[in-house]
Amino acid sequence: MQDSSSDLSQRVKALIIERLRLDMTPDRIDDDAPLFGTGLGLDSIDALELVVGIEEAFGVEIGDEQVGKEAFASVSSLVSFIARATETAA
Repeated sequence: MQDSSSDLSQRVKALIIERLRLDMTPDRIDDDAPLFGTGLGLDSIDALELVVGIEEAFGVEIGDEQVGKEAFASVSSLVSFIARATETAA
């Protein structure tokens, strides 16, 4: 998978919107804003849906809660996690 960071970011944002049925466009999601709490305001049920979506869409595994917390801090951190995971799997 040779996505540029910005292409991957757009794919991640689109996946978030689609999986969580959010009424917004990808450009309304700040790459560095927190996904949980004050940013998008996602909750633990949203997190489970996103884990499944990310694992299915990108073929990566989010091994444990600590990895998940770091990966899902923001769109940027999620993009970095996916890029690292797909590089090591290639």
